[in-house]
Amino acid sequence: MALPVVSGRRVIKALVKAGFSVEGRKGSHVKLKKVDDKVFVVIVPDHAELARGTLNSILRQANIAREDFFKLL
Repeated sequence: MALPVVSGRRVIKALVKAGFSVEGRKGSHVKLKKVDDKVFVVIVPDHAELARGTLNSILRQANIAREDFFKLL
């Protein structure tokens, strides 16, 4: 299933639902962090639309499967 085109804010909200917390912001980029067995740090651009490749990279860094991401939206 193809990834949807979503905004950075929507991705941030989904990651917060998944247990990430907002750690900071530098310009239009938001840093999120989650501590499980490992520490996951993800940088999300706060843009109106994220490129599918960027979203795919964010999900890979956050260790979230596409199916789980769809449930969080």
